[in-house]
Amino acid sequence: MTANLLIPAAQYLRMSTEHQQYSLENQSAAIRAYAEAQGFQIARTYSDAARSGLVLRRRPGLQQLLRDVVAGTTVFKVVLVYDVSRWGRFQDMDESAH
Repeated sequence: MTANLLIPAAQYLRMSTEHQQYSLENQSAAIRAYAEAQGFQIARTYSDAARSGLVLRRRPGLQQLLRDVVAGTTVFKVVLVYDVSRWGRFQDMDESAH
């Protein structure tokens, strides 16, 4: 697929501990492989290292991603995550759906 036909995407990476099996690098590699196979081009990366997925207030990477989307200043059309648990483990369903 040519570069001008690729869909711009952001990737969001989260690792809850420094010793986690799925490092930020591993998540990014898996997302990039998926993106290439599906016609996406990674345009922006947001990440939170050593952050719990239970609350938003301690996750500056996800907060910035949400601010960018709400402000309408993004160049990307989709957000890719390694799996849903990397997005978060929010106890409040409304917070996770935000």
